[in-house]
Amino acid sequence: MAVINFGGVDENVVTREEFPLEKAREVLKDEVIAVIGYGVQGPGQSLNLRDNGFNVIVGQRKGGKTWDKAVADGWVPGETLFEIEEACQRATIIQYLLSDAAQIEVWPRIKPYLTPGKALYFSHGFAITYKERTNIIPPADVDVILIAPKGSGTSLRRMFLQGRGLNSSYAIFQDATGRAKERVIALGIGVGSGYLFETTFKKEVYSDLTGERGTLMGAIQGLLLAQYEVLRENGHEPSEAFNETVEELTQSLMPLFAENGMDWMYANCSTTAQRGALDWMGPFHDAVKPVFEKLYQEVACGNEAQRSIDTNSKPDYREGLEKELAALRESEMWRTGAVVRKLRPENN
Repeated sequence: MAVINFGGVDENVVTREEFPLEKAREVLKDEVIAVIGYGVQGPGQSLNLRDNGFNVIVGQRKGGKTWDKAVADGWVPGETLFEIEEACQRATIIQYLLSDAAQIEVWPRIKPYLTPGKALYFSHGFAITYKERTNIIPPADVDVILIAPKGSGTSLRRMFLQGRGLNSSYAIFQDATGRAKERVIALGIGVGSGYLFETTFKKEVYSDLTGERGTLMGAIQGLLLAQYEVLRENGHEPSEAFNETVEELTQSLMPLFAENGMDWMYANCSTTAQRGALDWMGPFHDAVKPVFEKLYQEVACGNEAQRSIDTNSKPDYREGLEKELAALRESEMWRTGAVVRKLRPENN
């Protein structure tokens, strides 16, 4: 493990150079890894583990769309694809990758198979951090560990196939065997992480829920829509408003400041853009920081978790969700976006 200084703060980081794939395989050579759930994270993590040479199986409800997807991805019923209970029985490590709501529902079927010495693996700290609300309380004689890739399972798989790695956090909630650390690091390398940084279950879920509702999804959509609306209300055509709001950001600028940092971006744009960005970043910061502070407190006190549990557990949740997503998809900004994407040179 290396200690790396991030902006003046030392943190524990594990790289693939110091913990290579060969070492990860050696650590887990006698383990059977069962990936439970084949939705968001399940496909990417299980396929990467399989391609990296680990003994991995998938547990999924037979007859559903995700079962068929697993079969299409090469998992063989009765050999590497099983019903959830059988996969858990066969496993020494259970990767619990169902959605947060589904984890609550399925937990009574999982818990009997958590026999002494096994490991229970999460990619989100939700179930354990809010265990009084989820009732997911693991036995004391199993390891409870976490690898949280900093992106979707689709991105994890895509970057793996490109020979790259998606950074992940890791955490240990319970070390019953004395092997939890080597197990979790080996799994992090196995699923295709670029490097691993240390966290806790609580910090992971607090940062993740804040990020999803903030700059990763909620805040960015709100920010983009506000600018788009102002441009449209002042007579700009949809194509101009979208290009100036979304297309230039995602296609031109984001790749550049992802590679070099926002400081580099500021130093390498026009003097007019520099002046405006420097002058206006302060007002935007001051306007939105109170919203982020309120958001974080809602996450920390458990209100966000409870809202998620209550909403996602309703029998008509999917119907309501589809209506909300349809409204987003059919908004003028994203209908314009669909046209703009088709006009990109690579699509012609």
